[in-house]
Amino acid sequence: MISSPLMTVMVDAVRKATRGLRRDFGEVENLQVSRKGPGDFVSAADRKAEETLRDALMKARPGYSLVLEENGIIEGTDKSHTWHVDPLDGTSNFLHGVPHFAISVGLEREGQIVAGVIFDPIKDELFVAERGKGAYLNNRRLRVSGRQDMADALVGYGTPYLGRGSHPRLLRELGAVMAVAGGTRRMGSAALDLAYVACGRLDGYWERDLQTYDFAAGVILVREAGGYVTSADGAAEPLAARSVASGNEVLHRELLALLKKVQAA
Repeated sequence: MISSPLMTVMVDAVRKATRGLRRDFGEVENLQVSRKGPGDFVSAADRKAEETLRDALMKARPGYSLVLEENGIIEGTDKSHTWHVDPLDGTSNFLHGVPHFAISVGLEREGQIVAGVIFDPIKDELFVAERGKGAYLNNRRLRVSGRQDMADALVGYGTPYLGRGSHPRLLRELGAVMAVAGGTRRMGSAALDLAYVACGRLDGYWERDLQTYDFAAGVILVREAGGYVTSADGAAEPLAARSVASGNEVLHRELLALLKKVQAA
């Protein structure tokens, strides 16, 4: 496991926020839920977790800016550092009692993601990565899958919320991938999809119309696990494009080729 001061700050903040999520998940039917937009819900647990993360990160690094799911952007005095914080990635799963969701925190330094923590509180799986120091699941070093043939690959994808993004485009892309991949999965958490690519559970993953807090931590996890991450259109940095495609070198290249072929059609 990485034992740097930065990682200690991030992990401590995430573990503090986890306590409330675990408790509230056990009482999911009693949560106070408000509607935030079509197909996009926010729970009282979500807001409480974000407040805990915000307070812990601001106390530890007072000058850093924050990009928060619920409370937007908080500008700090240190313009070179920004936290990207998702207190509950997989809210729909959470609200339906599906035990597949995570807390995700990524740190951007001068335009590059340099550290990330993704924690699945139900499975007690802590994914961490820091630039140049590798990626880990609990105490195990991570490497992306070594599969070379798309016919053997399990590929994850994301579905845009109602009113955001293009479902027809996704269906075309999904059709192209399903025609050649061994299998596809839509599990409902971009953070965990990328974490699963980093540890080899998924061989590839793509999604569009994301927010930076959805996948900032996952980007560094995959890269530090030896994988490749770009936008879904192949650009070098996915955060600006708000989309992602990932995998090992071979399958990432094949996935991008499939997505580009759909766009050209």
